[in-house]
Amino acid sequence: MKTIRWGILGCGEVTEVKSGPGFKKAEGSQLVAVMRRNGELAADYARRHGIARSYDDAALLIADPEVDAVYVATPPGAHLPLALLCAEAGKPCYVEKPLSLNHAQSLQMVEAFAARGVPLFSAYYRRAMPRFQKIQALLASGAIGAPRYANLQLHQPIPAEDLDPDGPGWRVNPALSGGGRFVDMGSHQLDFLDYLFGPVTDVHGFAASHAGLPAEDTVSAVLRFENGISASASWCFAAGDRLDRCEIVGDAGRIVFATFDDSPLRLFNAEGEQAFAIPNPAHVQQPLIQNVTDCLLGRAEALSTGASAARTDAVIDRILGR
Repeated sequence: MKTIRWGILGCGEVTEVKSGPGFKKAEGSQLVAVMRRNGELAADYARRHGIARSYDDAALLIADPEVDAVYVATPPGAHLPLALLCAEAGKPCYVEKPLSLNHAQSLQMVEAFAARGVPLFSAYYRRAMPRFQKIQALLASGAIGAPRYANLQLHQPIPAEDLDPDGPGWRVNPALSGGGRFVDMGSHQLDFLDYLFGPVTDVHGFAASHAGLPAEDTVSAVLRFENGISASASWCFAAGDRLDRCEIVGDAGRIVFATFDDSPLRLFNAEGEQAFAIPNPAHVQQPLIQNVTDCLLGRAEALSTGASAARTDAVIDRILGR
């Protein structure tokens, strides 16, 4: 059996547990090289994770003949130029979410890979996680009848790093992230709705920065999907409490779940209330990494592609009025 040999561009925090080990543990996958601009940190990562080679230059990793495919794990501001280098080299690419800073950049990326016939994937890993696969299965089984409506609510206090007197972190620097916490976290929720219900056909949104940060901290939106289902959503990252609640309402029941923790999802229908406790994997991206690897080996269909991720970027652009 052929093995897909992976290289990582940007071996920072997200790769330590969430994603990096998944490339070593997925069947048919091997992690052979990593890159970080600070060569000492790249070499340290390689030593700690048992990886053969490290680089401080992205072009060198991409050109490595023993790297078959590349995971771009940098902040979104660097996604487009790095992905285009991969496309030019003919190497499949798995890009962190959001796919880029905006929909225009995402389309440029999608078109570049399509023109060369090279696969492009995006790291919207909830599409493959067992908890979220269960939600999709419940809907497909008719457990709540015909879906009618969805509602999302996510509230969090301002993270300490966003109030750092030396300057907030990259997640609330639009030049690096494409927006604020809404773009970083809300994109997961919007993408999952796309997975369940298909593309959004109409969206209206409002965004504000009440805490004086350089990016939005409070967002509201209403959406309609191509199958006629509608949704409402609100996000506040300058709140006094924490709330993570998503609800899908059907004509015979409803499903309630959280996006960012693994609390039991709950099903309400004529049979009463059922709770499904499905813990998250140790490495949350591993199920999607397995799917991507299987796609490259010709034994699966992709769950999260550049094209689907670009749709989410288009929705974000419209909600933020850009």
